[in-house]
Amino acid sequence: MDTDGDLRQSSIWNPMLSRRQLIGRGLGVGAGLVGATAVPSLLAACGATPTTSGGSSALLKGPGPVPMAKLIAGAKKEGHLTTIALPPDWANYKALLAGFTQSYGIPINNQAPDDSSGQELTAVKLYKTGNGPEPDAVDVGPSFAVAGMQEHLWAPYKNSHWDTIPANMKDPQGYWCGDYYGVIAFGVNTNVVKTVPTDWSDLLRPEYHNKIGLNGNPLSAQAAFMAVWAAALANGGSLDDILPGIHFFAELKRRGNYVAAQETPANISHGTTPVAIDWDYLLLGDRDTFAGNPPFTVQLPQHGVLGGFYCQAVSAYSTHPYAARLWEEFVYSDAGQLDYLAGYAHPARYQDLAQRGKIPAALAAKLPPASGYAAAQFPTLAQSSKAAAVMTAQWSKIVLGA
Repeated sequence: MDTDGDLRQSSIWNPMLSRRQLIGRGLGVGAGLVGATAVPSLLAACGATPTTSGGSSALLKGPGPVPMAKLIAGAKKEGHLTTIALPPDWANYKALLAGFTQSYGIPINNQAPDDSSGQELTAVKLYKTGNGPEPDAVDVGPSFAVAGMQEHLWAPYKNSHWDTIPANMKDPQGYWCGDYYGVIAFGVNTNVVKTVPTDWSDLLRPEYHNKIGLNGNPLSAQAAFMAVWAAALANGGSLDDILPGIHFFAELKRRGNYVAAQETPANISHGTTPVAIDWDYLLLGDRDTFAGNPPFTVQLPQHGVLGGFYCQAVSAYSTHPYAARLWEEFVYSDAGQLDYLAGYAHPARYQDLAQRGKIPAALAAKLPPASGYAAAQFPTLAQSSKAAAVMTAQWSKIVLGA
């Protein structure tokens, strides 16, 4: 997954880096989800004016949902679905893509699986003129979801599970909707560190001397940047004030707890950075990779839980408009959302699934407690831009000089 979108004015943001380039833990920009977006602030900031829906039927002119029987019949008649930028080994999209085809017998052309959000928007604009396979649906960063709406690229569609999706993860008119998210967490090699920290304040203890690492430099790595911001939330800061997080890491460095080495699976395993601060889904994936060697625990902090998400949208120029909406229904169904969770990307409907007891016990046992995600905060585009400017101006001066 790429880190496109919300930090446009800083070195953190590069819209043309592919998802595959950013999946690698050692590639600097990291694999984090971009600073997420609350609906009212983004709409106001962008001055977006939605258009009417695309589609060839009166059923598709409004935001929906379309009755499933009619949606399935229309999609089967179209006989195909074109997706874009869905790496099969990211967020368990391999299972989602296969599950859709198995459920409805509709083949999928998943074009350019490693494209960035910026490239997805380019594809929609390019192919709408008949120059190639038009993507029927996209999976983009929040700022790109709003940009696409502003450019009239999306058709509204409120899937049948719309009411169970948090309000700050969807456009109220249905033009885009968050599908999955991650939060900043601690990962601990318990061969080296015997006491697992449960909150940011714990990291100040002498027992973590020379043990704490980030996924890159906060000036250039999204995951590291978000880690500093999460620390701010737990130390008197807010989504509007990242500075306390910068001072917190300066104190960690002064005490010798924060080390310059990037936390990578190798550094975690070898004890160079046995306490890693990163996206939960990356750390949970590391835990599976380690398979107990070394033993590895993933812990959400009690305070300062910061998240970021990605969004689904239906192309207004879709050549398979029924299949596009059926894909949305599948993605947001219990089965589709649990597929995300099996890949450790928390689905948008996570709290609803947890409250209804729909998360299988075997899967739940692999995850941090559901209660830890309830307080997750998601920054707006304006807040992300402001925080990036403060980081650029203050990190080197305050932390490197500590």
